[in-house]
Amino acid sequence: MTTQPAIGDRLRRLSRWSADEIIFWLAAAATFVVFPNRYLILTEIAWLALFALSLDLILGYAGILSLGHAAFFGVGAYTAGLLALGMVKEPLVALLASGAAAALLGFVTSFLIIRGADLTRLMVTLGICSMLYFLSIQYSSLTGGSDGLQGITIEPLFGLFRFDMFGKTAFLYCLAVLFLLFLLARRVVNSPFGMSLRAIKNNPLRAAAIGIPVNRRLIAIYTLAAFYAGIAGGLFTQTTQLASPDVFSFERSADLLLVLVLGGTGYLYGGLVGAVAFKILQEFFSSLTPQYWQFWIGLVLVVVVLIGRERIQAIVRWPARLLTRGKP
Repeated sequence: MTTQPAIGDRLRRLSRWSADEIIFWLAAAATFVVFPNRYLILTEIAWLALFALSLDLILGYAGILSLGHAAFFGVGAYTAGLLALGMVKEPLVALLASGAAAALLGFVTSFLIIRGADLTRLMVTLGICSMLYFLSIQYSSLTGGSDGLQGITIEPLFGLFRFDMFGKTAFLYCLAVLFLLFLLARRVVNSPFGMSLRAIKNNPLRAAAIGIPVNRRLIAIYTLAAFYAGIAGGLFTQTTQLASPDVFSFERSADLLLVLVLGGTGYLYGGLVGAVAFKILQEFFSSLTPQYWQFWIGLVLVVVVLIGRERIQAIVRWPARLLTRGKP
């Protein structure tokens, strides 16, 4: 039987930063200097990575499947847009409000999620997202209808840093928000709360039998994931000055699942790595065949599934192992 000190030691080990993690974030920061002409796509990668991280929190750690995670993204996007058109001019305040609005929706809908199994959850999440999509078109006086919100202007961050057309401020802003929320997510998953989520994912009946409040844990992580998705939606609107019904589209939720297929689930960095891979593949295949880039990405996904991510990683690391073979 695992003792409480042993569990504490394990959590402390998980909380320590490895060299790989430090290198990853240093490399992410270095892209600001290395790719000065690619700030726009780097900004897209940053908010997409946060969006993927939000889904990984419920899929990779709690085992909640969702086909409508774009619902929270869209609520965050429209909240940020409406606040920018209204009285709230500080982008950071509007961003927090976007996350809060999405978290409220996540909390309300979580009671539907905990009552069903995987297939039911898929249909419920898809239905919620579809309803919001049609509501965004129906109430055109508020949302702008199919054209979306018009005339969005984002004021300078803290009144000092203007969002320029090259995306310099936008990228640093998105990267900073991504890093701070990643730190929070890392703390959450490497805590007793995170360990209880893993237990629920592996066997919810056993988790309930040993005294874990399963429903309350699922509601909490679902609400947190909705908050993260809402923040990602707010970043999308603030950096593109757009908010249209497309933010609720099924394709956006589907692309998010593709990101996690590429990067993996259950270790936080899967969404980040997957976002980078997805955007690179999208840009590469779009430059080759603009009309059929989705076909090639689909082919890559099939290859990943057939070969297996572990084997691909072993192939990639093989040259490094070969070079270090025989060294003390």
